[in-house]
Amino acid sequence: METTKQQTEIEFRNYLKKMNSYRQAVGLLGWDSRTGAPKKGMIHRSEVIGTLSSELFQMSTSNEMANFLKELQQPEIFEGLSEVTKKSVEEMQKSYDKNMKIPKDEFKDFIVLRSKAENAWEEAKEKNDFSMFQPYLEKIVEFQKKFIGYRGYEGHPYNTLLDDYEPGVFVDTLDEVFGDLKEKLIPLVKGVTESKHQPKNDFLFAHFPKEKQRELSVAILKEIGFDFEAGRLDETVHPFAMGLNPGDVRVTTKYNESDFRVSLYGTIHEGGHALYEQNISEELVGTPLCGGTSMGIHESQSLFLEKFVGQNEKFLERNYSVIKKCSNGQFDDVTLEDFYFAVNEAKPSFIRIEADELTYCLHIILRYELEKALISGELEVKDLPDAWNDKMEEYLGIRPSHNGEGVLQDVHWSMGSFGYFPSYALGYIYAAQMKEEIIKDIPEYDELLLSGDNAKIRNWLTENVHKHGGMKKPAEIIKDITGGGINSEPLVNYLTEKYSRLYQL
Repeated sequence: METTKQQTEIEFRNYLKKMNSYRQAVGLLGWDSRTGAPKKGMIHRSEVIGTLSSELFQMSTSNEMANFLKELQQPEIFEGLSEVTKKSVEEMQKSYDKNMKIPKDEFKDFIVLRSKAENAWEEAKEKNDFSMFQPYLEKIVEFQKKFIGYRGYEGHPYNTLLDDYEPGVFVDTLDEVFGDLKEKLIPLVKGVTESKHQPKNDFLFAHFPKEKQRELSVAILKEIGFDFEAGRLDETVHPFAMGLNPGDVRVTTKYNESDFRVSLYGTIHEGGHALYEQNISEELVGTPLCGGTSMGIHESQSLFLEKFVGQNEKFLERNYSVIKKCSNGQFDDVTLEDFYFAVNEAKPSFIRIEADELTYCLHIILRYELEKALISGELEVKDLPDAWNDKMEEYLGIRPSHNGEGVLQDVHWSMGSFGYFPSYALGYIYAAQMKEEIIKDIPEYDELLLSGDNAKIRNWLTENVHKHGGMKKPAEIIKDITGGGINSEPLVNYLTEKYSRLYQL
């Protein structure tokens, strides 16, 4: 009996490794597609991605998988499995139950549609023409509604999609937490906008050559602890990080020669994702647990690095000489105090990935409300641009002049990633909660950023978040760190204190 059990566990783990090989291949093709693959090859590339993804889907719903799950979940066998295998069985059972409800041919059509939609989105964004993307998005929304119908839902249909990215967090919780954030942030943004004490910032927009920005990005990635022997940095239209395995984690960034902050903070943000992936425990490699436990926890790591490290006054003091060295001389006569105020400027803007930390959550709440309305049928895709612009005006006091700076700015919907956006704001909330706890454990936090000795902070994040991969659920991680649940108060307190001080409110 023991030998049979051990053999089954070994075969199951090998099966997972094979699935992981397909997943890495699909990931690598996706990375290549977004970092310079020839445009004329994209139709064929979409077919290849669709075929491999379909094969992966079929493996997750095969008779072989069903037999593994049935046998390994027998009580007398399950109790004797390693903790990693137990958790892998649970994850694959959830995936199996979800995927078995979706017809295989429809799933393949959806994957191919996503790949084509991403190319259509890129062209639509470039030409500022929503009508080019609209038919693809309409099909994606219909697929999502159909898949929700297959899978079932409780409460709001959007809950099914939210559970894919942030297990256990649903519309009722988000409506409450996001409602509180809106109530506190909208007047704070108004106060900052109307303040007479505004930063000088013309030096931020002086020409900063792309090659020098790359040099700066590499230096800052090294500063925060990114391992270049286990990763690389590339350029793309829409920045992202991709972890194929802990030894191969790829960061991308976007260079704007008229605003170096786009690449600087985009790189730090994606670097936060990368540190998570690079520091996942080796024992999880080849399993479905070798990745972030949720998108919200993943975002907490990128936003922690971007906001609570990259925009920290001591971190900037430490790295100001490097920034000056890489620049075109525009900061030579700028004091550190003026530089700090300028890069922490809070001002309503159109582009989410370029938004400051004060207005960022409002960008996310806008997307959450639109997604929820699309999925419930309260909003049609054709009406999306106007609905977007109306909410932007209501929350931030500005209205996009064209769809490129409005509804077409994000890649997510072309990828079918509905339910993803809320995790950005949740990640910011989680990050603020973690920062509050880190300060208790590491009161010399600011001094460490000033000295460049970031290891202690990084190790805290690895011990409490990174190494666990998918072994812990998001709620477990937050509870183990804070003793409680989702709480927006630390974030509201941080933003209120910082921006009241900076803008002399």
